[in-house]
Amino acid sequence: MRAVLILALALASPAAAQDASRGERLFAENCVVCHGAEGRGGGPMAEILTVAPPDLRAIAARRGGAFPEIEIARIIDGRDPILSHGGDMPIFGRVFGGYDTLMREEGVGTLLTADEVVDLVMYLEGVQD
Repeated sequence: MRAVLILALALASPAAAQDASRGERLFAENCVVCHGAEGRGGGPMAEILTVAPPDLRAIAARRGGAFPEIEIARIIDGRDPILSHGGDMPIFGRVFGGYDTLMREEGVGTLLTADEVVDLVMYLEGVQD
């Protein structure tokens, strides 16, 4: 198993080529329906969810000003499911493809995820209030 992990890390591309503009497009295509065009939780599906989607522009504010990149990536790609609306959020890690991009966050560690997830995280980090 360790050899597989080492090989996966060796083949993973670093998240240095993030593209927040692609993240914005991916947000519009995949997230607006629940989180709304502005990311504040007022999408067309929000009213039928058990718990309203959170304001994604206030992620850092809810965490004392720090934006937790890896935590948000784990939510988006489905590793840390959120059950607030009666079931998992769509697991976009499977939708977008493989876990082939390595994210690093100082003091937190590393995460293999999809390029698209990294781009979404970079977009969300850039729109914090």
